[in-house]
Amino acid sequence: MSRFTAFFWVLFLAAFVLRAEEPAYLDPHLEPFRNLLGKTFRGEFKDSKPDKPLVDVSRWERALNGKAVRILHSLNDGAYGGETLFVWNEEAQAVKYFYFTTAGFTTTGTVAFKDGKILTHEHVAGAANGVTEVRGVSEISTAGTLQVKTEYLKNGDWVPGREVTYREDAMAKVVFK
Repeated sequence: MSRFTAFFWVLFLAAFVLRAEEPAYLDPHLEPFRNLLGKTFRGEFKDSKPDKPLVDVSRWERALNGKAVRILHSLNDGAYGGETLFVWNEEAQAVKYFYFTTAGFTTTGTVAFKDGKILTHEHVAGAANGVTEVRGVSEISTAGTLQVKTEYLKNGDWVPGREVTYREDAMAKVVFK
């Protein structure tokens, strides 16, 4: 192999390695989600009973060539599940999201990022046991856990919703039946 050929291959491999380490494109408005992408989390609800645990598994992914972030999740191995898409909405100048469920209801909401927290507020469409709105706060701890706490507007009153601490679990699987 000539010096020129060897030099060419070194440049080619260096370019390939450097390009492989570049993070995939993500809409700048969605960057606060980047540390969650490509990860699967498992969380047990705070009020879960040891004999009947309520377990949620969620998978965070880059979608639509980086123009969206997708979450797939399921409770108790597919007893319930959903899919969320977060996108930048130019007209609203906000990150919007759309949540579709196996229970038949949907939600649309907005996201704000403040002081390292993800703040959500959504409106529910369809039969959701009287719940018409949901607002929540999510935060990634320094230990890498994802804390989620919500409250529901149900029959005109804000009531406590779910409280879950998620831990990354590469072996957990989102299940749809």
